[in-house]
Amino acid sequence: MSKKSVTFADIAEYTGFSKTTISRYFNNPDSITVVNQERIANALEVLGYKENKLARVMANGKTEMVGIIIPNLYMHYYSDILDHIISTYEKYGYKFIVFAGNEDADIERKYINELLAYKTEGLIILSHTLSSNELSNYNVPIVTIEREDAYVCSVNTDNYMGGIQAATVLAKSGCDVLIHANTDVPESVPAYGRIKGFRKFCESNEFEYKIMIKNFGISFDENLAEILKIFHEIEENYSGKKVGIFMPNDTHANILLNIIVKKYGILPDKYKIVGFDNSPVSREAVIPITTVGQQVDKIAEEAMELLLMQINERKKRRPKPLSTPIHKVLTPILIRRETTK
Repeated sequence: MSKKSVTFADIAEYTGFSKTTISRYFNNPDSITVVNQERIANALEVLGYKENKLARVMANGKTEMVGIIIPNLYMHYYSDILDHIISTYEKYGYKFIVFAGNEDADIERKYINELLAYKTEGLIILSHTLSSNELSNYNVPIVTIEREDAYVCSVNTDNYMGGIQAATVLAKSGCDVLIHANTDVPESVPAYGRIKGFRKFCESNEFEYKIMIKNFGISFDENLAEILKIFHEIEENYSGKKVGIFMPNDTHANILLNIIVKKYGILPDKYKIVGFDNSPVSREAVIPITTVGQQVDKIAEEAMELLLMQINERKKRRPKPLSTPIHKVLTPILIRRETTK
């Protein structure tokens, strides 16, 4: 039997079941007793059966595929979260098609339509380009991560707490002035909570502080140019003061660290740096970077569970759509390293 493709007819003949029962085993196993499931599973092993995935998709429309759209692969956070999402295959059995949108709305719409044409069962969106209202109109299960989420389910970090944690560790490091650099984040985006939490700590504790809103761009060269401007501004305006700098992510924190070390040969005591994410670059930097860690493994797990809950509900004879989107928020974990010692 192992020299040719094993068919349902072969399995039926071996087990004594009908081909209909064999089909039910693959498409609706709960309709068969556990004893008979084990009997068929044993037959598959003995016969050397290799499932025809394409035929199964054509038969029941279940592709077990999830689409992922990320802004880019340049930022370490996105590659890190992508790695954790993909690793959930072992637990959930879903495969992934990944697109990088690069902040182009028309291209992302094209990607989504392409994914839906392939009967993708759900989407995980990290890109900020399309509004959650527009995403909800695609009528497919969706979970977003760390972006505006008014109309869709989401998994986010408690960014407000993260902002407070960053400001607290910089203050405890003996800094005279605290600075937070970030993009012009709308209040509807979770990352705005970092600005809000940082400001709240500084004002409540009467710390001198500054929020520096910048357009960092989407490439390394653009990031480097803007962070060089930030560094020169700090050097000019805060001479003689110990400055604590909270960067919006670990990629930008590492660029700033390299700029400072290139000038001074070391990280001078007058500078303390905190990043955000706990992506690999924070611990692999020339001087390991203190960071507000997102629980990336749990974010990936929660995102898949929330997505599969929606997918499985749709497969029921009488599905009950969610009355309101579900938003899960995870606690950040401060990880102290060399840049705040």
